[in-house]
Amino acid sequence: MSREHEFLDQVDRIAREEVARDAAEVDREARFPAAAIAALGQAGLLGLISAREVGGLGLGLRAAAQTVERLARECGSTAMVVCMHYAATAVIEKLGPEPVRRDIAAGKHLTTLAFSEAGSRSQFWAPLSTATPRDGTIRLTARKSWATSAHAAHSYVWSSKPVAAAGASTLWLVPAGIPGLRVDPGFDGLGLRGNDSCGITAEDAAIDPAARLGDDGGGFAIMLEQVLPWFNVMAAACSIGLAEAATARTAEHAAGTRFTHADSSIADLPTARAYLARMRITTDMARGLWLDTLDAIEAGRPDAVLRVLEVKAGAGDAVAAVVDLGMRVAGGAAYRRELAVERYFRDARAGLVMAPTSDVLYDFIGKAMCGLPLF
Repeated sequence: MSREHEFLDQVDRIAREEVARDAAEVDREARFPAAAIAALGQAGLLGLISAREVGGLGLGLRAAAQTVERLARECGSTAMVVCMHYAATAVIEKLGPEPVRRDIAAGKHLTTLAFSEAGSRSQFWAPLSTATPRDGTIRLTARKSWATSAHAAHSYVWSSKPVAAAGASTLWLVPAGIPGLRVDPGFDGLGLRGNDSCGITAEDAAIDPAARLGDDGGGFAIMLEQVLPWFNVMAAACSIGLAEAATARTAEHAAGTRFTHADSSIADLPTARAYLARMRITTDMARGLWLDTLDAIEAGRPDAVLRVLEVKAGAGDAVAAVVDLGMRVAGGAAYRRELAVERYFRDARAGLVMAPTSDVLYDFIGKAMCGLPLF
């Protein structure tokens, strides 16, 4: 069997043996899923989209999205770490240095995006941070509000204002741990608790001018043309995986939980079955849009941009509705951690507020429908 056909079997094995085993503890302790990420690296899956000439599997967006979806069924935090790694890797593969590309392909290098800032919030395309030339270096000054894998990543695909050119932004490949770079203490959030999403402050942090990714002032185009499709499709994959898990776990609970006095189960209640049906339909509808978006991108269809805008918002709305129903069907048991439905409920909320937020995407979709410029 070729490497291309083996990757999903490898993902499924790691999801079952590594990710599922640690998911509850990762959530409870807000602990980075280091063992799962190491297993993915050893299996070559951190290099899934790295080119074959640098030692990767040479696969594309569909394979990355399928990987994220499968991981999300077990652990939303692990799925989001991998989502951000692939989104950043897609930029590095196109514009980054070969040694880093080879390390990613070998599973030795975890990367992530560092776009969102305290000043511009979820409008990630408008950085306020600066990159200033001095003494043969570029000095970064920034207050990044969120970066997944902030402590664990080896590098950040980083946005700033341009050095000298016109344009909204410039991108850089910033090594972790350099002098002047400070990562906030560990993440203690409502959901995706193990994804190590922390703020990063740069105070006159020096990098090599060769660390620039693309042209000075060209970051905005890279964000829209490269990062946004990859991130939106994979964020949708994360939502769909969570919805799939919540639907399966809720149905299992409903079928197996009995009212002893009445010799019946929750599944014997017509209302419970109707809610389960709605969970299944909503999940399948989101999956259909997701798969059609991948088809549209791969075929270069005229509606591909619209699909990219729709898919994250649609999947985010879908999973929010699904986990709400799961909590309702499972009742008081859903509030206990061992059922995991409450974890899916918390993790699912991130998709609605993670930039680009659903509300921002609604505005973009409306503008596209009316023939208005998005920006």
